[in-house]
Formats: sequence, structure tokens, C-alpha cells
Amino acid sequence: MSDGRLAPRGAGRGAAGPPTAERIDLEAPAKLNLGLRVVGVRDDGYHLLESLFVPLDLHDDLRLELEDAPGAASHVELELLPAEGEPAAPIDVPRDDRNLAVRAARLFLEAAEIAARVRIVLRKRIPTAAGLGGGSSDAAAVLRGLAAAWPGRVEPTALELLALRLGADVPFFLDPRPSLVTGIGEHREPLRAWPSLALVLAHPRQPVSTAEVFAGWDAGGSVTPPGTCKRWLERFGAGGPAGADDAADWPRLLQNDLAEAAERLCPDMRRLHTRLAAAGARATGQSGSGATVYGVFADPAAASAACDLLSVNDSAWFRVAISLAAR
Repeated sequence: MSDGRLAPRGAGRGAAGPPTAERIDLEAPAKLNLGLRVVGVRDDGYHLLESLFVPLDLHDDLRLELEDAPGAASHVELELLPAEGEPAAPIDVPRDDRNLAVRAARLFLEAAEIAARVRIVLRKRIPTAAGLGGGSSDAAAVLRGLAAAWPGRVEPTALELLALRLGADVPFFLDPRPSLVTGIGEHREPLRAWPSLALVLAHPRQPVSTAEVFAGWDAGGSVTPPGTCKRWLERFGAGGPAGADDAADWPRLLQNDLAEAAERLCPDMRRLHTRLAAAGARATGQSGSGATVYGVFADPAAASAACDLLSVNDSAWFRVAISLAAR
């Protein structure tokens, strides 16, 4: 991953910035939820969660082109490029202020009191409305890149707060590593040891609204006792799931309290669980609020063979992915 670090800048709005067309290249990884439990609801309506987040080798590519604009208003624009060498993912990306990457750039420039022109060139590989955190990861990559361009202008604690303003998943992507995530996403406990996993991702090409999924849970879901995810992680031990009993431990770890509400909105997700299991998955799960489901396989070769089989005569999007190990 390249952050394209630039030289320090002066203080004050409109201070000297990066030279014309200075570039910063970044990767924005997807994440997967290995289980997700709803452990409470705050008075403001936000849901309190527990989940194991793991970053994936699937990632978007971003290039930031930065130019000072002393005496002028800041300007942020986004160019979207198609993915190359990837199965066509279901993607519908706004290019205006609805895009989290654009909003992230504006928030950073305002907080840093910098006037600049920022051009974001985004090559999307991560499906949208998929529970894989693509938009959140893009936003965090922009924050990381701008923080490298203007070191010290936004302190790390303030950068975390900017990330949380953009979305509950965004703070995780400031330093993506396997972590137990709690609260609304702001509390992270990186795991000291966790292996990489061979996975097959499956998306039914039907977007699922996160707000509608949580509304469905509100209508009939029950709160899970806090600490459930942590207890199952402790059961696996420091070496992770290598020696886990497939029949019992995996399904319990991967339990997602939002699955029932998501599948009411998109019944085709159930079919994908069934197909992944029939193709040899040790266990299947749902990432976030959906619509991506996934299977955990014994090794990359088994995952690749299953993906080839599943992709035949099926309209869903399938992709092999490897989760990144703890570091």
C-alpha cells in the first residue's frame, strides 16, 4: 500500500501545499464481518454492535491529485474508473457529495484550514450496498492520504472523529487489521493473532438498504448479551480458527443478528448460502447488513475451484477473496 507521503506544509488557510498534480496512490480494502451481534440500542437510535472485522485482498484503488488554491475556495471532484481484470461487480457510485470519499476530502480540508483542489480518481472493485464497507474504506483512504500530504494539520484523535462523522465503519479503515469492533464501530481491539482465510464472496446483484435492514431488526429482533463475540474468539484461542470444530464453532462465530431481516428483503441470499455450502464451504455467513454472503473454505485452491463451479449459469457475482492476517 502506498501513501505517497509529501513534505510538511505551512500553517494557516491557504498555506503552501503540494505542487500541481502531485499524486498519492492508495488502496482501500474491503472488510468482512465474521459474525455480527446487536447488543443494544442507544437512546439516539444507533445500534450497539459486536463483530470481528477482517480486511480483504479485494480493494478499490484511489489516486489523489492535489494542488494548492491560495485565496480561493477548495474544490473536490471525483472521477470513476471501471475495474480491470475483475468479475463485473454491482456498482452504482454517486460522484457528488453523496460519495463518502468526496465528503471525506471536504471535511479534512475544513478541519485542516487548507484551501486546495483535490481530484479523486477512483477505480471501483468492491460492490456497493454489499456489506463490504467499500464506501467507508474509500473515505478512510482519502483521510489517510490527505493526512500524509499535510502531516500534523489534523491530529490522529481528530482524524478518528472525522472518520466517525462519515460513518460507523470508517474508523476501522484508518488502520485496517483483524479487530474486534464494538460500540457503533468506534471501539476497536486489534487481534494479536489471526490467520488469513480463504473465502468465496457471493452477491445476488440486488442492493439491500442498511437502514431497511436495521428497521427490520427493530421490528422483531432481540438483543444478544454483550461479550458474545469476545467469548467465541477466546474459544478459538490465539491461533484463530485453524483447529475449530466446523460443525459447532464456525456457525456460532459467524452468526449475524441482521441476517433474518436482510433475507426478508432479499430472499436470494438464502439460495447463495445453500450453494456455497454445497460447494464445500466449511461454514457460511453474511457480511454486515448484506447483501454479500460468503463461504469459508479449507484453502485458496478449494475456494477457487468452488468459485469456478458456482459462477457457471448463475447471475450472482462471485469472487475468491483472502482475508488479511493479524500483524
